[in-house]
Amino acid sequence: MATALSWSGEGVHLADVDAALAELRSEAAADAPSMRASVMTHLAWVPHGWREPARAALEGMAERHPSRTILLFPEPNAGDSRIDARAAVERWKVPGTDRGLVTEVIELTLRGGRAKAPASIVEELLISDLPVFLRWRGEPPWGAAELEQLLDVTDRLIVDSTEWDDLPHPYRRLAELFPRCAASDIAWARTSRWRSHLATLWPGIEGVGTVRVRGTAAQAWLLCGWLRSRLGTPEIELEHEEAETLESVTLNGEAVPLPPGDPPAPSDVLSDELERYTRDPVYEAAVLAVTS
Repeated sequence: MATALSWSGEGVHLADVDAALAELRSEAAADAPSMRASVMTHLAWVPHGWREPARAALEGMAERHPSRTILLFPEPNAGDSRIDARAAVERWKVPGTDRGLVTEVIELTLRGGRAKAPASIVEELLISDLPVFLRWRGEPPWGAAELEQLLDVTDRLIVDSTEWDDLPHPYRRLAELFPRCAASDIAWARTSRWRSHLATLWPGIEGVGTVRVRGTAAQAWLLCGWLRSRLGTPEIELEHEEAETLESVTLNGEAVPLPPGDPPAPSDVLSDELERYTRDPVYEAAVLAVTS
């Protein structure tokens, strides 16, 4: 059971946010000792239209990943230049003890020119010596100043290429970022059951020439790229049938049986990606196989 306390303000300074968090933590610990147990700073760049999905994905994650979460809501076309903020502290009781875990969520609305220099803003709120994860909602604006700045303070970039248009072309731009930071793709994570299942069919899949995927375009391209890279067969052709989820895979005209288990929930997928701290060479190879 969580106890939540919050504060908000318009036209604030970052010192105001820090002071508010300190006061909220003190209030949360008023009845019983609390431990601030952050294991990372979790950033999220959330353009217009993505706010509610971003908040929904965070629900239920506080207990699994105690962290300082900073949601950045850019409004570059606003008529003024200021920061509006909301800070919240949640205290989770540790079972069997009188102690609790405290996590923090900061929402910053970056209005006008403040949206163009996000790194200088978030740097003051990062927890030192902890990894920084950046979840980018929608397709990143490749080469834009805000993306370049945030990558400079990020250890791992998390995207969901299901949210992108005109695939597979954006994968080429994503691949250019691989040397700079580790990358995760939620669309890739959602193919994990199928990849594990397809791997059990070896060596029967060695001669695959065509793969047909009923699912999202991202899932289709990433599965095709995975097969190309793992089998060393760059000429494997992709046939794609659009669907909201990954429903079926056909190899050389023969349907593959459904893998066991159920697809994971969105919060579970994001949670898994927040447990990865190193580069994923298999994913990178799949992306490169798509772009070659």
